[in-house]
Order: sequence, then structure tokens, then C-alpha cells
Amino acid sequence: MTRPASLLAAISANEQPDFLPEPLFADVRALTPKFSWCDTTGISLEAFHRALREANPEILLACWRTPPLPAELPPALRYVCYLAGSVKTLVSRAHLERGLRVTNWGGSIGRMVAECALFHTLSCLRRGTHWALTMHREGGWDNDNPQTASLFGQRVGLHGFGPVARELVGLLQPFHCAISVCAPDVDAETERRYGVRAVSTLETLFAENDVVIELAPLIPATTGIITEKLLRLIRPGGVFVNVGRGAVVDEAALLRVAQEGKIRIGLDVFAVEPLPADSPFRGLPNVSLTPHIAGPTPDRRRDAGEFSVANLRAYAAGRPLQGLITERVYDTST
Repeated sequence: MTRPASLLAAISANEQPDFLPEPLFADVRALTPKFSWCDTTGISLEAFHRALREANPEILLACWRTPPLPAELPPALRYVCYLAGSVKTLVSRAHLERGLRVTNWGGSIGRMVAECALFHTLSCLRRGTHWALTMHREGGWDNDNPQTASLFGQRVGLHGFGPVARELVGLLQPFHCAISVCAPDVDAETERRYGVRAVSTLETLFAENDVVIELAPLIPATTGIITEKLLRLIRPGGVFVNVGRGAVVDEAALLRVAQEGKIRIGLDVFAVEPLPADSPFRGLPNVSLTPHIAGPTPDRRRDAGEFSVANLRAYAAGRPLQGLITERVYDTST
């Protein structure tokens, strides 16, 4: 294995033990004869750019708290290994066009996001928020007419079929759900491999399923694509869950539908984050809310760290990188 000339880990002191607990962090340090660490906790853009210029690394290891890269990169920089997901706040498309290689956490965290989608689905079907409000605040108890539903045998529709959706298919298997998918990259082979049915329109997806789960990336073509008309195709008692991106949905329309109380809604993402304290979504008994935490839980962030360390080793050995952000991936990802 050829050791990279230098590596700068520009990650915060809080991110390091979650993503790269020992001995993973020791593995990173051992990859190069010239290792340096820039704690990005509270760092200014100017201070980060200065540290990057001074280190002039061949590899930059980055995470959520790493500030954006400068337009003019250090001359030695060849590879950015990003421990997290969306790279658009870190690198520009122009960086990729000039040959910078960039990877992110790829599919390593898909199962955790899928798990959160399953949580919201079950919470909605079992009316978790309703019972929490009724029992905690009002001392309520009504098990004669609970109006709950089971996930077993339900029809589930997935908008988008990336790594998260594919993990979710596996989690849904014990429930024997009929799963349909609306996504541009689902062909006959994908249908056979995952046991799903492709549908050509969102209208079909929303009208034919008991549960619809939003997993599409946020790009210009998907911004606001989930309209009030689509949401009203979900039958009364049905479920809409969004663990993808908030702005894919017309949120004003979603609120109107939510306030009517006919369908149940699970949300981890919102058009404006943090969700304002006075948001009308708060306190609705048919709405399950989490604060954009569908990604890897702190105890599983090491999965992304292990994935990144494998990529660093692959880079050193001249092997292909996984989770590579090509120009096409950059354009079609959140």
C-alpha cells in the first residue's frame, strides 16, 4: 500500500469520538507519515482556510462542522473523504470538474434512516402522538375504540429508491407488505431483485397505497413536487411519512391536510429547520415529529467512520472508492 503524503482531519472534537472512536482514529493517523488535526469546533472560515493552506494535505477528512472549501484549493489536495452525507455545503461542482475526488458516507447509514422511517410509520398507524397527548396530558384511556392499524399486510409506496429505500424494503419484509416504488432508476431487474413493483406516476403511488414514504433527494426537479392534490389521494386513515427532505413537499399544503386530521403524518424533516417553536404542526394528534434525527444515531456513527476508513485505505492502495460523488451524483443528490 502506498501511504498518502499527508492527511488533515478537519473535524470537531465532538465528531471525532462518534465517527472515529479508537482504534479507528489510530488507523487514520497510521495511514500517512504527515497527519494533522484541525479541531473545527467554532472555527471561522478564515481560520479554517488558513489551516488548510498551511497543511496543504493530499487528503482532507471532513465532517458536519467543516467549513466550505475555498474556490482555490491547496495544490496538494487530491481527495476529500467526507464522513457525513450531503457534500454541497463543503465542495462546489467546480471542485469536482477540476478533478477533486470526493466521497461521503454512501450507503453506510441507510439502515438507520430506514429504521426511522419504520418508526414513524408504526407510530402513525398506532396513533402514538394521539395516545401520548391523551394519556400524559389528559389522563385519557380509550381502548374500546382505539382506531389504530397494523403494518402487517399494508400496501406501502416509496418515492425514491436509493440506499435508504432499499434498506427499508428489507425492514418491511417481516410485515409482508406489498411495496410499490416511484423512481426514475427502477427497472425490471431492480423490481425482481427487491420484490417491488414500479409505478410510473406519483398519482398512482399516492392513490394505491395505505402508507407513502418520501425518500426522494432534494433537487430542482423534486422541489415542491409533493402537492396538495397528491396528499389528498391518500385514503382516510392512511399514512404519509417524510424522512427525506422537507422542501420536496409543499409544506403549506401538508399543514392544511394535517389539520383536517383525516390522514396520519410522520415528519423528520422540514422546509425550515429548526422547526419554529410556534409551528402549527406541533401538538397535532395525528402528526409524529422528530427533529431531523433520522440519520445515524450517535452509537452507530462509527458505521460511517468504518466506511470512510475503508475508502482511505482504498485510496492509498489505488483501488476504486465507494460512495464517490461524481458530477452526476452531485447534480442529482440533496
